[in-house]
Amino acid sequence: MWPTFIGIALGLLIGFVCRFFDLPLPAPPRLVGALLVLTMTLGFVAGGYIVS
Repeated sequence: MWPTFIGIALGLLIGFVCRFFDLPLPAPPRLVGALLVLTMTLGFVAGGYIVS
């Protein structure tokens, strides 16, 4: 459970730092790209549950 919270906090921190320093985000800027990253992550997690 802790790795999930740490991952979310790290993602929020990276997003905040990129916005604060006006850096380009290390992710696709459109909703479709963001959904692609989300579905790949969900697929990775689901695959881990199925394999184990």
